[in-house]
Formats: sequence, structure tokens, C-alpha cells
Amino acid sequence: MSHYRNGTHSVGTVIAAIADVMAFVLGLWILMYLLDANRGNDLVQFVHDAASWLAGWSHDLFTFDEDWARVVAGYGLAAVVYLAVGHIVAGRLHR
Repeated sequence: MSHYRNGTHSVGTVIAAIADVMAFVLGLWILMYLLDANRGNDLVQFVHDAASWLAGWSHDLFTFDEDWARVVAGYGLAAVVYLAVGHIVAGRLHR
């Protein structure tokens, strides 16, 4: 029984870590956008592509007049949802 429990604990840790990485990528894109990072740079383009994929369901959810507000709200919402769901699932697995 303890082996099963340790395996479940490890899965929960992995899920939490994945959620953290997803939220980090989304937060990094928000920061790059706000700081007007060079979109011709390969790293900036990679982060933008990854964030766009992760926030595909939320990046145009809000219709603020200002572009920066749409980016912060849409990508920020995705980051918060991934963090919350990932850590809730991890917490349930850790029990």
C-alpha cells in the first residue's frame, strides 16, 4: 500500500510542476509583451507560440480596448487556471 501511495505522491508532484511551468511560460509571455520584446528573436517567438497554444481558450476571451489589457487578462487567466487546477489535483493525489 505504501508503494502505491508514494507513486501517487510522485504523480501529484509532477502535475504540480507541469502546472508551474505552464503558468511560468504564460507569465513570461505577459512580461515580454509588456516590455515590448523583439518578436524577431527566436526565444521571444518560442515563448509567444507556447503561450498562445496554452491560452488558446482564453487569449481573446476579453474585449478590452487596450491590447495590453487583453494580453494580461487572457493569458493571466489561463496561468491562474492552470496553477489552481494543477495544484488542486496534486493536493488530492498527495492525500
